[in-house]
Amino acid sequence: MSHPPKRPALGTKLSGGAAASKTIRPARRSANEQLVADAWETLRSAIGEIYRKNQGTLSFEVLYRNAYNLVSHRKAEDLYRGVREEIRDHLRRIAQSKIVPVFPRETTGGDAAGVAGSSSSSSSSSTSAVSRGRLIGAPEYLRALKIVWEDFTAGTVMVRDILMYLDKGYVKLQNVTPVYELGLELFRDVVLRSVEYPIGHHMLESILYLIELEREGDVIDRLVLKGVVDMLVSLDAGGQYRTSSVYESDFETFFLQTSRSFYELESQSFLRQCDASEYLKKVEKRLAEEEMRTKHYLTSTTEPKIRRILEEEAIERHLETIIELGGSGLVPMLTHDKIDDLQRMYRMFGRVPNGHREMRKAICDHVKLLGQGINETFGGAPPAPVPTTTSATTATSSSSAPPAAPEPQGVNAIRWVECMLELKDTYDRILDVAFKKDKTFQNDISDAIEVCVNANARSPEFMSLFIDENLRKGLKGKSESEMDGLLDKTVTLFRFIKEKDVFERYYKQHLAKRLLFGKSVSEDAEKGMISRLKVECGTQFTHKLEGMFNDLRISTDTMAEFRRHLTNTYMDDDTRTVAPELTVNVLTATYWPMSAPTTNLTCAIPSEVARASSQFERFYLARHSGRRLTWLNNMGFADIKATFEKGKKELNVSTFAMVVLVGVFNKEDPSTGAWVSYEEIKNITAMNEPELKRTLQALSLAKYKILLKREKTREVGPDDAFALNVNFTSQLNKIKVPVITGAGGGGTSGGQFAATGANVAENDGERSETMEKVDEGRKHQIEAAIVRIMKSRKRLDHASLVSEVVRQLSSRFQANPVMIKKRIEGLIEREYLERDKSDRKMYIYLA
Repeated sequence: MSHPPKRPALGTKLSGGAAASKTIRPARRSANEQLVADAWETLRSAIGEIYRKNQGTLSFEVLYRNAYNLVSHRKAEDLYRGVREEIRDHLRRIAQSKIVPVFPRETTGGDAAGVAGSSSSSSSSSTSAVSRGRLIGAPEYLRALKIVWEDFTAGTVMVRDILMYLDKGYVKLQNVTPVYELGLELFRDVVLRSVEYPIGHHMLESILYLIELEREGDVIDRLVLKGVVDMLVSLDAGGQYRTSSVYESDFETFFLQTSRSFYELESQSFLRQCDASEYLKKVEKRLAEEEMRTKHYLTSTTEPKIRRILEEEAIERHLETIIELGGSGLVPMLTHDKIDDLQRMYRMFGRVPNGHREMRKAICDHVKLLGQGINETFGGAPPAPVPTTTSATTATSSSSAPPAAPEPQGVNAIRWVECMLELKDTYDRILDVAFKKDKTFQNDISDAIEVCVNANARSPEFMSLFIDENLRKGLKGKSESEMDGLLDKTVTLFRFIKEKDVFERYYKQHLAKRLLFGKSVSEDAEKGMISRLKVECGTQFTHKLEGMFNDLRISTDTMAEFRRHLTNTYMDDDTRTVAPELTVNVLTATYWPMSAPTTNLTCAIPSEVARASSQFERFYLARHSGRRLTWLNNMGFADIKATFEKGKKELNVSTFAMVVLVGVFNKEDPSTGAWVSYEEIKNITAMNEPELKRTLQALSLAKYKILLKREKTREVGPDDAFALNVNFTSQLNKIKVPVITGAGGGGTSGGQFAATGANVAENDGERSETMEKVDEGRKHQIEAAIVRIMKSRKRLDHASLVSEVVRQLSSRFQANPVMIKKRIEGLIEREYLERDKSDRKMYIYLA
């Protein structure tokens, strides 16, 4: 029986001659050499026993002394080299006996080839191994690897302890790897990166396979994976990657690659199978799973990397697809008020760079579409042309109609404002609840609503009519807080209007009628609205509005003084006749929108009333010298007590109707000369024909027929005759006779019936006249702005001047550059400015 040659002892030297026939004999050892050899043999044997877990029979003191002696006898280098070889041999044996036999097997057959230490082969094989089929024995293989690692590290700690003096006396001085770290390096190179067996390759396949199983819903042994991952983290990558771990160099890269491929395919599959809401739920679940995976058995450094991959593959690559997903995308979520889904989309899209931007764009497009529907339905705007190609967004958005009737209903100012307020309220609530009051979303949504509001050229008029409606009767029955809330929302919508000077003109007209005809439901509400407008536009905007209130207050005091004056003047005059009670509002011409009538609206006031008006005029002018009073008969009204055969009635009529009834038909015996011709009425009242025809229409052809018309036609002509309807009857004691508005004196088709002082949307002719007056006012504002700018700058080029004028006037209206250029020319003609002789585009201010 042959025996293997005995391994030479540590420090043994071989001697012999050159002849092959001579026998080589070991040199005779000295006592020291024998001591060294015995010490190494003791240590070598102990290392083997330690890795075999038989350390209980060993003496730490003896082993430490032997290591000490070897280092002391200058055998540290040999000891270090011997320990390295002994550990290497142990690892080779343990890999062959405990790891190789439990290699996992693929169900599809075919052993995976490749070297774990090779990056390219490991990448391709690990990716394909997971996708080819199931790995049989992957958990057992990783468990065996984990046990081998734990046993090895425990044994290496003991080896390090008995060789502690080697670390102190040799390792530090020679700057070589300490014993424990040396063991880890050997484990990495001999086991994980073995050139004999694909241990590392199978490890990567097994880890990735178990992770994929967990992603598919299977339960795996996370403790085993954590143990293996901890092993990879503990091992230095070596070579040029010494600053990283084996986890980063050999595992993490391939894990991220396979994860990207997995989520790329999965996201495409989900989009085919799920709606947008369900898809985002699945993505959110995946993100949570990956976060928990890194907490349980991967490292925290992997979490942002795998999260970014998932965000890119599942969200960023499919932003538009998710938003436009038919029947379940962003627009249906908005339409059906799916707050939870909107919150989830906001969170998910916020994870990627352009997510929120794409959301905002889609939301703004939808808001503009809704606003366009409102303008077409209630604003009188023409329907938008049907696009030739329909995108997914358009198709989805068109399925959600704006909160309005499907067919155009003509101009409906009140409903238009209500729909715009509903639109803004809806998206304000979504902004608060779903988008966390995100300022970027708020700004973009506000810009979209502003586009919708200003797309309707009549929005300033509609806003004023809406306020007028609510300050007349809309606020009745509302609490103070409800009233403030409505006014605040209205002012919020008012901010979007660019042509605020147009709004100011309409608001002054409507406010004047409310104040003069006593239609305002609350003076506090009126002043509250003006205060809000002052905050938005400044004191210049509301100066005239406040002046209107001041005029009425002064008029009330003036009338009180006038009545005291009448009482004192006629106190002892028993023969005086009692004049009708007169109430006069003295209006400052610059504050109120009603100028002196351009047409002849004078009339022959009945003597009973003329006496009272003359008394007031003398009284007022005596106290305010230098002033001139102009009576606005078209703005007045009268209360008349009339006696008919079937009872007494109190009639509220316009001043012109009062002139007709009192001046023509107020007779003690109505039966005498009952019919009065049109020409006779015209001569008695001295009214112009258009106003006379409208007045006679209101008295004879409207709801309450105070007069009888002989010819049964709907128009009033010179051949008509009228008589007092002595048999007039009504269930009401107080009757408001409507006033026919509209130009011309034709039949009722030429105008519309409206209560005195009522405000309605202007027709095209009236609007054109209003805009002409607005443009006239803008000319003066533009010239004033030009003079202000040039006075401070002295010299300025044309482009800069136009830009500065537009900027300064933007709070009032959008100044037209063409109009600005015309006003500059006008100022040059009037010698406020001149052109630079050397540069015609440069203007110079003339003091």
